[in-house]
Amino acid sequence: MAMPKPMEWLLIAAAVLLGVPAAAWVAQDRLIFYPQPLLATAHLPPDARPLEVVAADGTRLHGWMRVPARTPAPVVIYFGGNAEEVSWTLADRRWPAEWAVVAVNYRGYGRSEGRPSESALVADAMAIHDALVARPDADPRRIVVFGRSLGTGVAVRLAAARPLSGAILASPFDSLVELGRTHFPLLPVAWLLRHRFDVLAAARTLDIPLLAIVASDDTIIPQQRSRVLYEAWAGPRQWLSVEGTDHNTLSVPATFWSAVGRFLGERSAEPAAGAPAPAVVTDGSGSATGRR
Repeated sequence: MAMPKPMEWLLIAAAVLLGVPAAAWVAQDRLIFYPQPLLATAHLPPDARPLEVVAADGTRLHGWMRVPARTPAPVVIYFGGNAEEVSWTLADRRWPAEWAVVAVNYRGYGRSEGRPSESALVADAMAIHDALVARPDADPRRIVVFGRSLGTGVAVRLAAARPLSGAILASPFDSLVELGRTHFPLLPVAWLLRHRFDVLAAARTLDIPLLAIVASDDTIIPQQRSRVLYEAWAGPRQWLSVEGTDHNTLSVPATFWSAVGRFLGERSAEPAAGAPAPAVVTDGSGSATGRR
């Protein structure tokens, strides 16, 4: 068999160099979004009520709202990870009982219509918020956004666009571009990504309280990327690193839910007029490291 000539080697190399980015460009929706079906609802608690929100473009989004006995109730709006069907998180018994919890599946996830994209998810988050503030059983002065992994990008964008009383971010990141560069240093990630979720600039404008919770051994969203967002946050902030956990087990230990409960309890205790109380910055061990 004849060996390729130098020009042929050059063409092969060019095909590889161009083909890999081209494949990444075409496949990025499948790399970023992993829509999950709704297989059952038996695990949902009795107080979970179906919730449908019609997006600005007419797409119907399906989820649930857990409403406590006393209303109007403070509300947590939950945005999940890129491969999460949110009914399972809503069903967790460790949510504070006095808070209403709203979880709506992204487009294409569960029974929600449409296809996911960054712009669609952000617009849908605003539609969900606006639908909630119009409800008589929700207290519009006490709404906390809770994002996990990919959902932290949605949560930060919502916080920058609507008045909220706090944000809980589990495994947050500053930008999918920077996260992509961490995992794929040889690819021109900045050129390839359509769904960038660049939330660093928004974080610098947010003065609401933040609770950032990270896994000690997260290899999907390294703590470095979470720290960049955390340090940029303009408001009072708390940092918790949960030892012995990775990206997928972060919420398993009681430590995770204890921190969530304390943070939401602080928001419940605030005056009804709504000025957020300052939070103590901690290093994850419970020791105060200052205020901001």
